[in-house]
Amino acid sequence: MQLNLAPHPATPPAAPEFKLWANVDHAAAFGATATLNIWFGIGAPASRFVVPQAEEPSRADELWKTTCFEIFLRERGEAAYREWNFAPSGQWGAYDFSAEREGMQNAAVEQPPYIRVEDNLIWWTLGATISVPSGKQWDASLSAVLEEQDGTKSYWALAHPAEKPDFHAPDCFVARLP
Repeated sequence: MQLNLAPHPATPPAAPEFKLWANVDHAAAFGATATLNIWFGIGAPASRFVVPQAEEPSRADELWKTTCFEIFLRERGEAAYREWNFAPSGQWGAYDFSAEREGMQNAAVEQPPYIRVEDNLIWWTLGATISVPSGKQWDASLSAVLEEQDGTKSYWALAHPAEKPDFHAPDCFVARLP
């Protein structure tokens, strides 16, 4: 499924405009886990953005302070959700919440995400593969923070229900998986 993200009206990107989209593929499995493949595509050269240098993949906090991509997953009908953060450096974060911005704790992750970046010179992508429990229906929110070389930061999401960017808002969970 391809989804288009939009910048928050209060934090537009610098000119010229570009597009940001995500492709999400929920591959069911016979066992206890399923695979979720997410690709974020940015319709502008990677050199336009602050892209953290690649390093050994590891868990890290506060990735949202610069260029970072995110997916929030909530089992349909539940208040609890998981936030995943993916940086072009290969660093990642995963947090569990009991409700909107409540009960935050590091998520127990058995299999770290597989993160990769492809630069096509005029556009680039970040891909992340994660494991999720199989046999569940998910409400998802996809978002991104893009920091440009000139210092502009834009906050992108499928929906922006508030005056300020807030990726945790329940009204942001607009994608349905599978």
